[in-house]
Amino acid sequence: MASPQLAPEVSTFYTHVYDEDARLTSSADGRLELLRTQELLRRFLPQAPARVLDVGGGTGVHARWLVGDGYAVDLVDPVVRHVEQARRVCAAALGDARQLDAGDGAYDVVTLLGPLYHLPDRDDRLRALREAARVVRPGGLVAAAAINRYASLFEHTALAHLHTPRLRDSIADILTTATYDGRRGFTVSYFHRAEELAAELRTAGLRDVQVFGVEGPSWSLLKAVEHATGAPPDDTLVQSALTAARLAEPYPELLAASSHLLAVGHTPG
Repeated sequence: MASPQLAPEVSTFYTHVYDEDARLTSSADGRLELLRTQELLRRFLPQAPARVLDVGGGTGVHARWLVGDGYAVDLVDPVVRHVEQARRVCAAALGDARQLDAGDGAYDVVTLLGPLYHLPDRDDRLRALREAARVVRPGGLVAAAAINRYASLFEHTALAHLHTPRLRDSIADILTTATYDGRRGFTVSYFHRAEELAAELRTAGLRDVQVFGVEGPSWSLLKAVEHATGAPPDDTLVQSALTAARLAEPYPELLAASSHLLAVGHTPG
């Protein structure tokens, strides 16, 4: 296939600036995200050894535990550095979520636990979701993660600098436009509301769509403690945040408090 059409800012960020391999293991809120993503996906995954395509799978952080659970995992990612690292875990190749090489119905599960973050154009996000649905067998599972629209508000409050004019104006712009231009800190990004994410999966042809708050309403407390003390929070605080995430699940109004959202749906069949 042709080289993935990745925004230059995104390619530079993940190649030269950010270590994606450590994202879910180097901080308390990252570990919470990983634990909850595992917990939620395991509710819906078919029995191993089903075939899973990890689209935008980065360095293989999720592929690693999926392989450990007995799944047959292939990974595609648009960043060369990620693919080289992921090959330590599973079969991995360069690929674009919007134009997959896999044949129709080739997999039991497709996960998109990153691509929607960096596709600010709705048509591109729908292309990625439709491609995921295409390569999943009838009745198969598609799971897609998104950054919550309000995550930056909670994060920069926890880091104790939201009140500074630059941060205040930047976060206000994200809340208004749902996009970030990637000029500082993070890279080009899109931020979903829960109902919007669900609607995109349905528009892509998926059914029985459900959306979950991954970290729950207390993740920013972990970040605040870690930032203030320079050390990981006590495990009891992490366990309390994990419990809060579980207790919050039945209440849609609390979806807006999570840092990330996870949507699951099935192809017709």
